[in-house]
Amino acid sequence: MNLRLTDKTALVSGSTKGIGFAIAIGLAREGARVIVNGRSEKAVAEAKTHIDQVVPGARIESFAGDLSTAAATETLVQRFALVDILVNNLGIFEPRSFEDITDDEWRRFFEVNVLSGVRLSRAYLPGMKERNWGRVVFISSESAINTPAEMIHYGMTKTAQLAVSRGLAESCAGTAVTVNAVLPGPTRSAGVEELAEQLSGVKPFAEFEKDFFKTFRPSSLLKRFAMTEEVANLVTYVCSPLSAATNGAALRVDGGVVQTCF
Repeated sequence: MNLRLTDKTALVSGSTKGIGFAIAIGLAREGARVIVNGRSEKAVAEAKTHIDQVVPGARIESFAGDLSTAAATETLVQRFALVDILVNNLGIFEPRSFEDITDDEWRRFFEVNVLSGVRLSRAYLPGMKERNWGRVVFISSESAINTPAEMIHYGMTKTAQLAVSRGLAESCAGTAVTVNAVLPGPTRSAGVEELAEQLSGVKPFAEFEKDFFKTFRPSSLLKRFAMTEEVANLVTYVCSPLSAATNGAALRVDGGVVQTCF
């Protein structure tokens, strides 16, 4: 499918692994110039090398810096003044009992998961509006709707992303700039695999997966972790000119975890 992205520049925050990395590959395959971001030079160099291998001729730029900080965001914007597509993917998660979440942890999760996207959107939306074309996508989660008891602080940040994305979409009314949120369900990313090892020890991943969906996400219709590429497919489309009529939406790719139609 030709998604008409060959003349577009895309920034994907937190894109050296997991869903963000899969999104970067998906956009590169469609011909976009992609700025890959991670916290270290080593991480972004490895990601760029991998993308070059799987997408021959890919146009990949890189930026090493922690985009949960205002300083790194300022440096990024100085280097890349304009982007056509912004995917706010940077995020963290960690299971923790509510009683054990400190004030500092609440602030850290909000800073990384919410304010990183707020700052990047504030930096790049004006240019999109001036050029009358742009795409902003927030990678939220089904946890924005089904707040997980084991990660209430994480769920809070994902709900906040929905409010920000809808509000920004309203601010772009009448333009060719769209702002949407994509809500993955449980996804087999590197972080999830690490978590599986921590929780299950020597138990095979397939066994952990079966137990997880029986105990923690019994409403899932997919009954397995989604692959990162399956999430990236939707995001890549939403970033394209073909998705012009999709705006201000919360688009679920959750495997049917959320038990509502809307």
